[in-house]
Amino acid sequence: MTDRREVFASKSAEQVLRLVLGHPLAWVVALEGESFRASPLPLRPRVRDGRIESLEGHMARSNPLFAALGRDARALLLFTGPQSYISPSWMRNRTWAPTWNYAVVQFLVTVAFDETPARLDAHLHDLVEAMERGRPNAWHPSEMGERYESLKRMIVPFEARVLEQRAKFKLGQDERDSAFADIAAALEQSGSSELLAWMRELNPGR
Repeated sequence: MTDRREVFASKSAEQVLRLVLGHPLAWVVALEGESFRASPLPLRPRVRDGRIESLEGHMARSNPLFAALGRDARALLLFTGPQSYISPSWMRNRTWAPTWNYAVVQFLVTVAFDETPARLDAHLHDLVEAMERGRPNAWHPSEMGERYESLKRMIVPFEARVLEQRAKFKLGQDERDSAFADIAAALEQSGSSELLAWMRELNPGR
C-alpha cells in the first residue's frame, strides 16, 4: 500500500522554491520553553545547487521574536501556498466527503542576526525589487528620502539557515479521475487558477 506521505510529497526542489517565491509571507515561530513566539514575516530564499540553503528576512527590533531568537536561535518557518476547501457540492458523486487541497512547506532553521548596515540595505532592496517587479509605476526605497534611514534603525536583518525541510502538496493525487475532473471544473469556474495549475502539475495526464 502506498504511503500517503509519499503520495503528497513534492516532486522537486524547484516546486518548493517556486512556492516560497510565490508566497513569501511565512510564519516565523520561535520556541520558548513550553511556550512560543510567532510573527508573519516576508522571507527571501537563498539557493545552492538548486535547493534552498537559507532564507533572509528582517523584523522590528520591538518584535518579541528578536529577543526570543537571541536566547535560542532555533525557529520554524511555515509557508502556505495555494489552498482551498473542496466541497462535495462540486461532485456528481454525492457520497464524496469534503476535503482541503493545499501546498505547504516547513523549515527548521537557526537564525542569525546581522547588524551591518550594508547587509540591511542589500536585503531591503532585494525584497522590494522582487515584490515591485513588473508593477506599473514600480516603487524604489530611494523615494522615501531621509525617512528611509530613520526607519532602518528600527529593524534588523537575519539569515535563517535550513536544518531540515518538509513539504506537503495535497493536490488531488489520491482522488479518482472522475472526482479530480469535478474539482478541476469547479476551480476553473471559480477562477482559482493558481491552485488548479498546481493540481494539474502534480497530476500529469489527468
